[in-house]
Amino acid sequence: MTDNNHDIDQPEERVPRRVIGTPSPAADTSLLGAEEPETGDVVAPGVNLQDEKTAKKGEKIAALLFVVAFLSALGFIVSYVVFQVGDVEKTQVSNLALGGTLTLTLLAMASGIVVWVRMIMPKYSLVQERHPMVSGPEARQYVGETFLQGAEESGITKRPLLRRTLLMAAAPLGLVPLVVMRDLAPGANYPSKLRHTVWGEKTKDGKPLKLLVEGTGAPIRAADFNSPGGILSVVPEGYEHDLNALAKATLILIKFRPEEIKSGTNKNWTHDGIVAYSKICTHVGCPAALYEQTTHHILCPCHQSTFDAADGAKVIFGPAARPLPQLPIAVDDQGFLVATADFAVPVGPSFWERGDAEAEVRENGGHA
Repeated sequence: MTDNNHDIDQPEERVPRRVIGTPSPAADTSLLGAEEPETGDVVAPGVNLQDEKTAKKGEKIAALLFVVAFLSALGFIVSYVVFQVGDVEKTQVSNLALGGTLTLTLLAMASGIVVWVRMIMPKYSLVQERHPMVSGPEARQYVGETFLQGAEESGITKRPLLRRTLLMAAAPLGLVPLVVMRDLAPGANYPSKLRHTVWGEKTKDGKPLKLLVEGTGAPIRAADFNSPGGILSVVPEGYEHDLNALAKATLILIKFRPEEIKSGTNKNWTHDGIVAYSKICTHVGCPAALYEQTTHHILCPCHQSTFDAADGAKVIFGPAARPLPQLPIAVDDQGFLVATADFAVPVGPSFWERGDAEAEVRENGGHA
């Protein structure tokens, strides 16, 4: 039994060669069409070219917008170099300058391209007919000729002012990523910056940095911080408004009775029961500033990592992988609390390599 009865006659061509409402095919074999006598432009059948007066006006407007984009892109680069961050006010100025210049650059360039398309390039409808997935030589030839036609109609070849100002506007944008990512260069030395804080530095007169109360900036006299169970949030002297420094150097200061301090705490780095720990949680860097006086537990509110402040801030619960680093402190000749050295280990999250830093600590006899 054959299945001839199941054969259904199909039309040879299921797709019309021409969509209703579209221009009819050219009568001749030229894909680019005829040449317009007044301007010499090559015009395809059914294509409406802009008049030369409108095109000239559009060229000047687009060129002006490209010049504006070029100048604002240069302004972005200059703003990135000039307006540095550090405190809240400087960060606001930097964000305003960078955001404003980049917005103006992209807006001016986009507006110039829109003016170019609407006032210079011709308007016509394109119809994409269905065809086999593999293009034949005729289709490839058609694409090449259409590309040349588009280049001719856009005016990119015969309007040098437009072409040059567009290239000039685009050039600084190519440099923007290089300028923004300059901090990722090998010279940035991020491993060293992650392993050290400003607590290891000195004041201009060579004295160790004082511990200041966060918010008020008042120095802390050890004799005044005499209530067991008390806790303070502390920042380094001279860096009260430096956000980059405070991101790593903020401390919590806790007062203990001498009998409450356990073996995990380095007593040589304390003064009269006062212990200083990094405030940056060793899990993902949240501020671990909640303190339970009766249990001596420091709690990070982000993921509930819990540290025993009386026992070297060891982890007793949660995802943190290591204790909060302890800062060595002492008092100066005026009785104010000061830092005698930097943290012995890196502060904050544990997801970078710490081997070199620990080796450095061993070589220096316990001091970073």
